[in-house]
Amino acid sequence: MDPLRSYLGRLLLEDVTPVVMVLATPLAEAACRRSGLSFVDMLSPFSLFKKIDVPVRTASDQPYRLQMFKIRMVYASDVRNQDLEVADERIKLVVSEANENALPDLLSDPPQLEDVLKKPEAELCPSWIKRFNRELVRTLSFSEHETFDHPVACLLVVSSKDKEPISKFADLFNTNQLPSLLNEGIMDPQILKHYLVLHDQQDGPQEIAVNILAEMRSTLGLNDCKLLCINSSTQADGSDADNSWLPYKAHGLQNHEGACFLNTDDMNQIKDFMQDFASNHIIPYMEQKIRVLNQQVATTRKGFRNQIKNLWWRKRDDVPEAANGPMYTFTSIESQIRVLSDYAFMLRDYELALSNYRLLSTDYKLDKAWKRFAGVQEMSGLCYFMLDQSRKDAEYCMENAFTTYLRIGSSGQRNATRCGLWWAEMLKTRGQHREASAVYFRISNEEPSLHSAVLLEQAACCYLLSSPRMLRKYGFHLILAGNSYYLSDQKQHAVRAYRNAMFVYKQNPWSYINNHVHFNVGRWYGVLGIFDVAIKHLMEVIACSHQSLTTQSMFLNDFFHFVQSTGEKFDVYKLQLPVFNMSSLGVVYEDHRTYASNSDVDVNESIWHELEEEMIPSSSVVRTNWLDTQPKSSPFRNNKACVCVVGEAVKLNVELKNPLQISVNVSGISLICQLSTDSSSAETTVLTTAAEEDIANTKPSISTFESDENKFTVSKLDIVLGGGETRRIQLEVTPKVVGILKLVGIRWTLSDSVVGYQYFEVATQKKNKKGKRGARRSLNNNLIVIKGLPKLTGNIDCLPTKAFTGDLQLLKLNLSNKSEHAVKNVKMKISHPRFLIPGDSRDVDLEFPQCLTKHVQSDNNVVLSEGTKGKFKGLLFAFPQDTKIQGGSTFSWPIWFHAATPGNFSLYLSLYYEMETTTDIPYRTLRMHYNVEVLPSLDVSFAISTCSSRMQEYIVRMDIMNRTPSKSFALHQLSCVGTKWAVSALPSCNSISSLEKIHANQAVSCFFKIKDVGTNSSIEAADKSCGSDMILSSGGSTDVYDVSLSPMTDFHYQERYQQGKLAKGPHSLLDFILISKAAADNSSKSEQLLSHHTCHCSPLSQNPVWWLMEGPQTITHDFSKSCCEANIQLVIHNSSEDNISVRVVTSDRMPDKNQTVPSHESASGWYDVSLENDIKAIASAKGTHLQKELSESISPFVWCSLSSAQVDLKPDSCAKVPLKVCIFAPGTYNFSNYELHWKVHPSEGGQVDENGISGGGQGHPFYVTVLQGV
Repeated sequence: MDPLRSYLGRLLLEDVTPVVMVLATPLAEAACRRSGLSFVDMLSPFSLFKKIDVPVRTASDQPYRLQMFKIRMVYASDVRNQDLEVADERIKLVVSEANENALPDLLSDPPQLEDVLKKPEAELCPSWIKRFNRELVRTLSFSEHETFDHPVACLLVVSSKDKEPISKFADLFNTNQLPSLLNEGIMDPQILKHYLVLHDQQDGPQEIAVNILAEMRSTLGLNDCKLLCINSSTQADGSDADNSWLPYKAHGLQNHEGACFLNTDDMNQIKDFMQDFASNHIIPYMEQKIRVLNQQVATTRKGFRNQIKNLWWRKRDDVPEAANGPMYTFTSIESQIRVLSDYAFMLRDYELALSNYRLLSTDYKLDKAWKRFAGVQEMSGLCYFMLDQSRKDAEYCMENAFTTYLRIGSSGQRNATRCGLWWAEMLKTRGQHREASAVYFRISNEEPSLHSAVLLEQAACCYLLSSPRMLRKYGFHLILAGNSYYLSDQKQHAVRAYRNAMFVYKQNPWSYINNHVHFNVGRWYGVLGIFDVAIKHLMEVIACSHQSLTTQSMFLNDFFHFVQSTGEKFDVYKLQLPVFNMSSLGVVYEDHRTYASNSDVDVNESIWHELEEEMIPSSSVVRTNWLDTQPKSSPFRNNKACVCVVGEAVKLNVELKNPLQISVNVSGISLICQLSTDSSSAETTVLTTAAEEDIANTKPSISTFESDENKFTVSKLDIVLGGGETRRIQLEVTPKVVGILKLVGIRWTLSDSVVGYQYFEVATQKKNKKGKRGARRSLNNNLIVIKGLPKLTGNIDCLPTKAFTGDLQLLKLNLSNKSEHAVKNVKMKISHPRFLIPGDSRDVDLEFPQCLTKHVQSDNNVVLSEGTKGKFKGLLFAFPQDTKIQGGSTFSWPIWFHAATPGNFSLYLSLYYEMETTTDIPYRTLRMHYNVEVLPSLDVSFAISTCSSRMQEYIVRMDIMNRTPSKSFALHQLSCVGTKWAVSALPSCNSISSLEKIHANQAVSCFFKIKDVGTNSSIEAADKSCGSDMILSSGGSTDVYDVSLSPMTDFHYQERYQQGKLAKGPHSLLDFILISKAAADNSSKSEQLLSHHTCHCSPLSQNPVWWLMEGPQTITHDFSKSCCEANIQLVIHNSSEDNISVRVVTSDRMPDKNQTVPSHESASGWYDVSLENDIKAIASAKGTHLQKELSESISPFVWCSLSSAQVDLKPDSCAKVPLKVCIFAPGTYNFSNYELHWKVHPSEGGQVDENGISGGGQGHPFYVTVLQGV
């Protein structure tokens, strides 16, 4: 771009121009004031010549032409250093005027990014900012170190009414009237003088003025005197004047008093005067001055000899460093060079000006006159710019000047600001907007807050114009500017700056700066009295969860303050406090599905569907049944709509959160609803998603939806949300008439000041794939209201939420029918029959636990009948056929609870019932849901080993561990399930009866034996004292609980099912039930009974063959006559389900007493310990003993029968193998030196473990004592 066409070029042409000092008499000023203007104001519009076309010749012989020229008219009184405080007030006035004019624009919407980017560069910054920059530069006018503000000429003005006007000219140029800068020798007083006689046509004809002019020309010179006539108009109303001054108002010429006597002839005369003054006097004078000074400089300073001389002279003395350096008068060579440079610059001979600025720069640097050095560096940079040469040199000079000004201190700060403004404009002209913004930011740090704000705003605009656009820096610098405006009490400008930055942060997750912007804009709008906009912005920050407690309180207090200032309640759409989580919305309506409590609704629908699938008739679909009765044209046939019942509340669950750290009061939370009884309008509007989307998009006022209490009632909820609290609430609407109910939204009141409301935005639901069920509780805000139906409510009394494992309780299921009509055909389905089992009608009035005791002791136990197993097939329980629950009555039924296993469990119950009368829906279901936490109590385990000395007997070790941290339990009863087994204590074991309590974390082991009394092959009949139940308590209750009756047998069936598959295995499988009681404490109201079921217990080592030696235990024989023969027999039993062949092998060799019998049973379990000596010599009854010892190498007895015998056994059968032994001496003998070898023959289709097909074992110890007979 041509520098002359740039803004900086035009600025320099208009502001760095020759100054004409004006000295006028009071009467001359009075003549101008008659038209409401001062003399300088009257001439100023005509001081700019856009097409002067004057030839100029400076130092060179080649002339050039000036097309544009301007002179500055200044009163002599204003030729002085500016008072910064007064100048700053004048600058503040510029900003304040723009501040007042900015208020109407603040009522519009904030600008958007697209709008800002479309604006041309000239419109991005307000127009008044250029005026501000000029005023800021003019504060440095008439400084000592610069001469382009020194007067080039002096215009002396007298009135034609002045007495002795010639003498008045001499008095005006008296030293007392001249500025101090001229008297002090800083400015050259020998300047061009021009004399003017001003004649007011209102005072009379101009003959007097013509005579004065003639006298002046004869005295002061012919060409330097002029006459100017004004106020020629005959009208004083200003009507003609307004039309005449229109072309000049753009130049700042304003008539503030209204009356004006200047007409067109007067203005033409003024224009001609100024044209002549500039072209024929000022420009020739400056040309002559330049040529003289240039010749003088060339003689004294140019050339190598003069440069060396000047350098040597300046380095003679050590010049002390000072901001302004030594004092330079107008006669010094440095001042003359500066005048030459500035004159050349004003006449646009930039090359001459630059050469002299560079020459002068060296002198000032050597003299350490840093302020003057910075000034010539600044002008050098401008010369480079105007010449459009060496951008690098231009920027270097501006940077050097800027840093030098700052290094000087406070006296150079304002000069640095001016240098920065020119430097930034230079960079902007060259398209270096990013660098220009950095310059603006640097100079903003040196200025007061008001000036800094304007400079930061210009920096922001440069960031927006840079390539690529730097939006974040644009927004950040606007925020800085707005804050500085606020500190300078310019609130409209502060709001404007913040509003212009909003679009930068609108789409970005910068929460803190977003809060800062909206809060300050809202607060400043409130100070300006624009409360509605203030509240709108403050609503954006009242839900700031990330801020500190103090900041949140400040935001909220200001918000409520401005709301109260309006004197009315505000209706705010989507108020962010509290925050409603619309994704958590769930509509709860009861059609054929009803719920006992609110928690039951949250259960997954698939769980209820699976539970009710067998109970509900497969051919019935609720909507098909009753919708088919509606006319085809009815909107009630819309299958997409949900169903609710008159008089039954439709509930909406929603989660709301207080994002703040302080408590908030939320009152009147309710639903916004519509209920239409007109089917045609309902069909066309309510049931279409288009209408729903229309509400969400248009956001109608909340007053549109008024509650109609004749059609429905809504609940209202008042809550106080603590800091950071999240709460799920339930809102209700109860329809009163048949129709179509629509849930529109939610409304609430915040702190009794602001009414918030939000509409539901219902998105179009996507179709699910075929065969897949969608979630039922998705938001469906259209519901068809049908006539009232009977409804059951129910609960289980005293169902514990926490229980110990094994806890057994008798509870009561209560069902209430609050309608007028009866219900029938009641069924119940339970998800966990291991925990809950329905009782019998006779259990209602029984006392627990006495109802479980055996009233007549008997062994008539059964394992599990087929009826018991089939009772819970499908887990469906049907109440008696004659059961009807009448309207207004309550029905109770016993139900047993058993805490089967530790853990957290959800128990689901569903009751099905039908209506006795004809209704739209023929049946309904009642769903109940309970959560139970089962805590560990007693861990019970059993270890079973076969008894070698008895057929069908086992030794059992019961290990009990109390897993509770503080609870104690008392053992009461151990039972074997069924009639096959008898349990009894070991004769020598008293540990069971002596154990009163098992304390917390205690472990005990108990031993007892069990006997199989249910097989025909039992050798011994069961003892009368043995039974399937054994009392374990010593001094407590001796009541025996019957485990063969319900609910014990029912729960045991469930435990068998859970602990293993139902019995198909061998009959030797054992089930135990241990009954204990919790130790009583003060808080317990009744006795707490616990039953522990251990199923599918088996011996640790279970062989298919049992055997037992039978025979006399004591024999008396006279060995003096012959050896003794003992007849014994080996009883062998097949306990498997397959045929087995067994071979018995005897041996006469005595086993080594130190040798361990090789048997797989020795690894674990129980086994007999042989006597210390297998053979003892026993004295005879008469006290005699053997006279000689038997040789150790000879066996004392031998087997007389065959050494090997084989038998075949069928399943569950016994065989006896007769044996005979010959004994040679009295004593005690162990006839265990035999072995059994067997082989299993599996039946067809049977499966036998490979390890169990064949096997063997050593004989069991069998001791016989032989005594010497008399």
